Amino acid sequence: MKFLCIQTGGTIDKDYPKNKNGWAFEIAAPAINSILNKIPTNYSFEVEEICKKDSQEISKKDREKIFNYCLETNYSKILITHGTDTLLETAKHLNKVKDKTIVITGSFLPSKFKDSDADFNIGMAVSGLQTLPNGIYICINGIIAKHKEFTRNLKSGKYELKN
Repeated sequence: MKFLCIQTGGTIDKDYPKNKNGWAFEIAAPAINSILNKIPTNYSFEVEEICKKDSQEISKKDREKIFNYCLETNYSKILITHGTDTLLETAKHLNKVKDKTIVITGSFLPSKFKDSDADFNIGMAVSGLQTLPNGIYICINGIIAKHKEFTRNLKSGKYELKN
């Protein structure tokens, strides 16, 4: 299997700043490279860095750029790493992309953190690319489903399926 990974930024790719002191984070190199290169597989992937922003800073123009890239690429399998705060908005924006399987995932802790959910979510998302029919999916919290089936629990901050 060959697939495209689009990095948009978000917590999954955050790292401590390299050029200033403090507790702030910056969007670093795509985490998917280090995550997927840990294990031997028979698939290949290409990474495209699109916005490298916190998801709260992703604009309509950024979403349009992501949409156009997904529409125009020759890849039929696309994994998008994204910040968790607005991944549903991006999924809705991509809804008109047809004939492709797109899985959007992220993490609640940076991939650099020991207890991050990044590896698990990326692994599930890659499995989804291999098994799901065409459509736009979210993969987070151990759940993978069409984006329209998700809601965010505002108390816990976690994503869950609608009842």
